[in-house]
Amino acid sequence: MSTAEFPNIARTDDVFLVDALLTDEEREWQQKARTFAQTKIAPTAEADFDAKYFRSELIPEIAKQGFLGMHIKGYGCAGASPVAYGLVCLELEAVDSGWRTLVSVQGSLAMAAISKYGSEEQKQEWLPQMAAGDKIGCFGLTEAHGGSDPANMLTTATRDGDGWIINGAKRWIGLATLADLCIVWAMTDEGVRGFIVPTSAPGFTATAIDGKLAFRASIQCDIELKDVRVSDDALLPGAKGLSGPFGCLNEARFGIVFGVMGAARACLDAAIVRSTTREVFGKPIASFQLTQAKLADMMLEYEKGLLLALHIGRLKEKGELTYAQISIGKLNNVREAIKIAGTARSILGGDGITNEFPVMRHMANLEAVRTYEGTDEVHALVVGRDMTGLNAFV
Repeated sequence: MSTAEFPNIARTDDVFLVDALLTDEEREWQQKARTFAQTKIAPTAEADFDAKYFRSELIPEIAKQGFLGMHIKGYGCAGASPVAYGLVCLELEAVDSGWRTLVSVQGSLAMAAISKYGSEEQKQEWLPQMAAGDKIGCFGLTEAHGGSDPANMLTTATRDGDGWIINGAKRWIGLATLADLCIVWAMTDEGVRGFIVPTSAPGFTATAIDGKLAFRASIQCDIELKDVRVSDDALLPGAKGLSGPFGCLNEARFGIVFGVMGAARACLDAAIVRSTTREVFGKPIASFQLTQAKLADMMLEYEKGLLLALHIGRLKEKGELTYAQISIGKLNNVREAIKIAGTARSILGGDGITNEFPVMRHMANLEAVRTYEGTDEVHALVVGRDMTGLNAFV
């Protein structure tokens, strides 16, 4: 894919020719996402991060591009391939992780929960509106005390006549103050079940978390559920036990595998452009051996991460993707993206800590991505369990 249209994207796409491994349809989705991200999001990305402003007015435009729930077939969704979805995530995260998080929370979590586990009536009611951006969803799983241990869930749903009463609290819930519905996971007498909860329901309160040093141009919230009553048709009939939320989390983790390579590319591009234009000791920084070694190492890990993402995408297309493979992708690509960002910062010198460049913003955002949808430690244990057959979680 040519980068001439966007001069801030350097030579990273032209070295290993990963583009040659894509279909025409996948290239079209990537180009559409790149154009949108670079023209609609990038011009204000630094200012929005500084101002802690989520530009929600862009959601209808993102919906018109077909990005919301794009991997779902039918119900007004695009039905695109896993790799096409991954490439859209990459291009959005190349500008800011918060925008990949938007399509992830809406499509891979909230919409995926309804698509995978909802009744036909629930799908017909919600998915077309969510694909169009007319309704925004969030995903209420994580709790403050539990983090990576959802089996220790304290939120409860108790049968009450022809409905349910939900009590509890959730933390780090993306988009909750904007959302029209929340997929709430709660412990019942039957185990963990999922519910479609209107955020307008009495007793449902969402409060944006302030003081963040990452994801400042994105919204994450605390949720309180106090005697929230929903009817029986709010229950997702196909989700029983933790396999329900985990099935959605794996969709989101898949997007991360691609997305963080976008942030890595942005940092590498900044390092290439800066090192070839800034001169010290009478010549460009890029002409020094140590700088070229850094650039080569960054390119190596970027290309390896991109090829890993593509391989995982092809496995997903064939229905052969395992939990361990997703964990390998998330663990490796987030970790290497953070390293690439750090090395890019060193090449930029003191200016690298300013918002003249996107590198420190990406570094901060990637640290948040490293934690959510499973920490490094959790994914390492998933891989270890697959290798040994022994569960080290408990």
